[in-house]
Amino acid sequence: MKRRSFCQISGVAGVAGIARAAGNRDPFRLNYLVSSAMYGTTPLAEVLPEVGKAGSGHIDIWPRPHANHREQVADMGLDAFEELLTRHGVKLGVLTQYKLGPFGLGPELPVARRFGCRVIVCGASGNRRARGEDLRKEVAGFIEKMKPHADAAGEHGVTIAVENHGGQILATPDGIRIFCELATHPALGLAYAPHHLPQDAELQGKLIAGLGSKVAFFYGQQHGQGSYRKQPHELERLQMPGRGELDFTPLLRGLKKISFSGFTEPFMHPFPRGIPILGTTAGVTAEINRSRAYLEQCLQKI
Repeated sequence: MKRRSFCQISGVAGVAGIARAAGNRDPFRLNYLVSSAMYGTTPLAEVLPEVGKAGSGHIDIWPRPHANHREQVADMGLDAFEELLTRHGVKLGVLTQYKLGPFGLGPELPVARRFGCRVIVCGASGNRRARGEDLRKEVAGFIEKMKPHADAAGEHGVTIAVENHGGQILATPDGIRIFCELATHPALGLAYAPHHLPQDAELQGKLIAGLGSKVAFFYGQQHGQGSYRKQPHELERLQMPGRGELDFTPLLRGLKKISFSGFTEPFMHPFPRGIPILGTTAGVTAEINRSRAYLEQCLQKI
């Protein structure tokens, strides 16, 4: 059975529970996803035709301030959005919803279920300054608060993927390890973001290899020169895989070790948020493909 078909019929298990079985049947590969945020506020009718050109069949829909595509969906209505997806042969793979917070995702769950969307990405909550045993208590408390939300997500066939975002309780390797140890709910996983961690490829590769099936989503993004100030576009693009100094080969080796079968999203943030990463839609797609080609070269090394 092909991995994609298997994931589609397996609901939450397709994200967090089938990685080993799938890895035994097929060569390890990356399942690419296109982020709508890369295109800023470009109309969805213009963005969706780019998904296939970028080597994917799935899109990740972002709201403001990073894009306005979730708002575009609300404005056009779900029926019109469904027709638009069908017309361009694209599926809704992920809903990114930092603005709703981890405890406010309820309204998105029926939308995700309608479109067969398997993942909703969000941030965490808790005391970001906690360390040691205090950090363990903060992460444990967050997971406890997430249980009813994870239950609801599981009933809708969705995994909530919590990002190790900077300035939050999962922003360190220790926080990530604790989360993946304690988050036993099958509908609660990790959205792994190399961007927010020390830019040490071997450290990150070993970290990933120890996280097992809890990795539900992988950002193809490095820190580069950061994204919180105005700078030349060529420096902004150092966040993209293959542009900056981070070698993604050890990271992908770690993903292979855990038989990762979730989505991989080549990604960067522009400054200010909400604009396309480049001046033309074709240019954005070309930049995604450049990073995708680099990631494929890394795969060849492992």
